[in-house]
Amino acid sequence: MRKTGISLLLCLLALLTVWANPNELEARLQALKGISGIERLESETYPEKYVVRITQQVDPKDPAAGTFTQRVVIGHRGFDRPTIIVTEGYGAAYALNPKYQEELTKLLDANLVFVEYRYFLESTPEPKNWDYLTAENSAYDLHHVRETFGALYPEKWVSTGISKGGQTTMLYRAFFPDDVDFSVPYVGPLCKATEDGRHEPFLRKVGTKAERKRIQAFQKEVLKRRSEMEPLLDRFCQEKGYTFRIGMPELLDYCVLEYSFALWQWGTPVAQIPSTQADTQTLFDHLMRISSPDYFAEDGANISFFVQAARELGYYGYDVKPFKKLLSISSAQGYLNRIMLPKELVDKVPFRPDLYNKVYTFLRDNDPKMLFIYGEIDPWSAAMVPVFKGKQNEKVYIQPRGSHRARISNMPEELKAEILTQLNQWLAE
Repeated sequence: MRKTGISLLLCLLALLTVWANPNELEARLQALKGISGIERLESETYPEKYVVRITQQVDPKDPAAGTFTQRVVIGHRGFDRPTIIVTEGYGAAYALNPKYQEELTKLLDANLVFVEYRYFLESTPEPKNWDYLTAENSAYDLHHVRETFGALYPEKWVSTGISKGGQTTMLYRAFFPDDVDFSVPYVGPLCKATEDGRHEPFLRKVGTKAERKRIQAFQKEVLKRRSEMEPLLDRFCQEKGYTFRIGMPELLDYCVLEYSFALWQWGTPVAQIPSTQADTQTLFDHLMRISSPDYFAEDGANISFFVQAARELGYYGYDVKPFKKLLSISSAQGYLNRIMLPKELVDKVPFRPDLYNKVYTFLRDNDPKMLFIYGEIDPWSAAMVPVFKGKQNEKVYIQPRGSHRARISNMPEELKAEILTQLNQWLAE
């Protein structure tokens, strides 16, 4: 039988199981300890889908710190199917969409357990004590989810995540190496410091010389037109309701400095960059599409990420040298702590290398089944995991000209086939 025929048969069997026992999954969810707020969701991809809340310890090592509820999305294929635990690094709102399907659940015909990260959206403790927003605590969250839903799904478990979620997949495996059978982190960096130092050299070499020249020419042209750009930026921010700790001159500087990173990260074709002869409004509109100022706004949606980046996940710096004579700032050093953290934490979050060392040492000294996906032109690939000699299970795949959107499904066919063969081999072991 062809592979498509087998997949269709499995889907039909899953649907028949649901129709035969329409309330079985909900009943089993209700029987799990610490689960509340069960709501059925519409789905075009899973026979059954629910959002639930699981009670978690704010500090897993100190019950006196209290509890909070963490949002988890369940996509059900079958109790006899493998389960994908998505170690999301941010909020889970998009997973509620009826059209949402995680790539590995489709490729492996698996169940979905999608975990919203602590301190994001509905999974935020009250009061919001930033001391408890740590990678270790997030690993304990995932461990508790795994233990709880393991009673529901006894077959193989696979952890996966994208970007910060990919980082989370790595750190979760380092803290709890035996929780899952194998892991697939997508585009997840392993950074050494708040300003890691590897991203700036990467941007000086990525792509072709002609592409880099065109990008820098655009950046310089925007800065040369500062007197026209700043009023446009001010009006744009007022209309959006953004507030900042810095003035318009400095904000324009950072939008321009961020531009090259953002353009390569998301794979925007360089051909879309307007000519330096274009009118100011055209240049400004393009800048806003690629490098919007909301990234630097106070109390933005990513503020919890910035706290972790400054504390232990690491981040990237900016190379100001090519624009030195056109910038209002003399240096961008320390910008994350100064303008993007909560006011109460400004310049009070020293970076701790413990997490980097733990993950690095775990990968160096062990050989867990982990398959890493990266994009060739994605600046985050500057901080990809090290490839250690002699490892049988560490697999690193880089999509040619791939961006932060690199996935198994958009890999070249030969690489895609190799990856799927490896994943199915691990499932069969």
